[in-house]
Amino acid sequence: MAGSTSDLRNGAILKYNNVLCTVLDYEHRTPGKGPASYQAKLRNLQTGKLIEARFRSGESIDFVRVERHPYEYLYKDGEDYIFMDMNNFDQIPLNSEMVGDEMKLIKENQQVDLLFVDENVLSCEVPAAVTLRITHTEPGFKGDTATNVMKPATVETGATVQVPLFINEGDLIKINTKTASYSERVNE
Repeated sequence: MAGSTSDLRNGAILKYNNVLCTVLDYEHRTPGKGPASYQAKLRNLQTGKLIEARFRSGESIDFVRVERHPYEYLYKDGEDYIFMDMNNFDQIPLNSEMVGDEMKLIKENQQVDLLFVDENVLSCEVPAAVTLRITHTEPGFKGDTATNVMKPATVETGATVQVPLFINEGDLIKINTKTASYSERVNE
């Protein structure tokens, strides 16, 4: 799908030097001398490396069409995560490198989005935040009120996150999946 530099957007996926990249940030530059150009920060979707790219204004860019489909996370089988298409019940295994560390915070039977390019899975997107129950943590001490003191806690998926001292076993908490950090306590 051909486009031009005026179609650049954050999050767009394009083919740059025969590699799929996502646009992280871009800037239109008009110097005093010479033609205008676009400076873009791209992330290689295969290796995760950052790339600085420069495009002449009006240059043709090869954008890639990405389709997003809802899938249900079923279970982990060794190094693979098994997902089920919620429309036709087909199952897809994806290796742990493809889904990322965020899957440690996803419970079984929870919905995620898989991104496809030409019938091939590009990546897995999890919800921005999840609510999980604390299964193990050390109790906080009364009177220990220093600000921003955190302690480790294990959640129901087996992942460990840092939580404030007032959080106890059995509490429900909201966790930011991008940073794997505590957001707030959730009332039942």
